[in-house]
Amino acid sequence: EPLRLVGPRRPRDFHAAILADHGLATMSPAAPTWDHRPVRDTVLVVDDHVDFRASARAVLEAGGFDVVGEAGTGADGIRAAERLRPRIVLLDVRLPDLDGFAVADRLAELPDPPAVVLISSRSGRTYGSRLHRAAARGFLAKADLTVPALRLVLG
Repeated sequence: EPLRLVGPRRPRDFHAAILADHGLATMSPAAPTWDHRPVRDTVLVVDDHVDFRASARAVLEAGGFDVVGEAGTGADGIRAAERLRPRIVLLDVRLPDLDGFAVADRLAELPDPPAVVLISSRSGRTYGSRLHRAAARGFLAKADLTVPALRLVLG
């Protein structure tokens, strides 16, 4: 089970801490403490419908994912992915500025690219072979978004 470092312990000696805060004494760094909770997969949701983003957030967080951000356009999604560096991007195919396929291509060029899962209110058949050529891990219809379905697509 992964461990996460949460920071150094505070000094136990109150007076030594006060002196150290004022540069009057030096203290050696204390041993780190460990948080034994599993690290949750981080997700960025990119969709132009606010209601869908809210419902996707609720579903994903209830299922153990950590939704670290939301974006309503392709350009905002790219910027958010660069800044937040999520492990997963849930990406709508139809966005007002760029289509999800173009956004997925741009995300694939990042130094540490996220796993992209394309979503749409339409069936995957609508997009045909574009889905197979996409720089994405897979596709889910919005109506089928569940945690088990997402985990299945992610492998």
